[in-house]
Amino acid sequence: MDVKNEELLPLFAEVKQLLTPYAARLTARKDEPGYYDLWSEKEIVVGRRRTEVFFAGVIVQKSFVGFYFMPLYADADLSRVFGPELLATLKGKSCFHLRRMTPELRTQIEAALAAGWRLYEERCWV
Repeated sequence: MDVKNEELLPLFAEVKQLLTPYAARLTARKDEPGYYDLWSEKEIVVGRRRTEVFFAGVIVQKSFVGFYFMPLYADADLSRVFGPELLATLKGKSCFHLRRMTPELRTQIEAALAAGWRLYEERCWV
């Protein structure tokens, strides 16, 4: 994959590092410069039978780093754990457009990931 904006690679690396604790029990389908995602490859039923469920990913876009957080689709109430800094970057239902990392934003992303992980564990998706 061609990286759309190499200046954003340090931010991409920071977000990817926040996903690292979850990689032991998930599968990285893509792990390349500028694109990283994590999937649970467990058979589940969500409306229909599935053999996988997306957890989270990070992608370098043209002017931002996209942080994709799929637990929001499973439970929209997860957004209540988000602080104002993280909520300000939410575009659409589960995509965050990150342009820089602050200590507050890092803490809020970590909290969101932990809450999403708990949700997936409760539903036996991991």
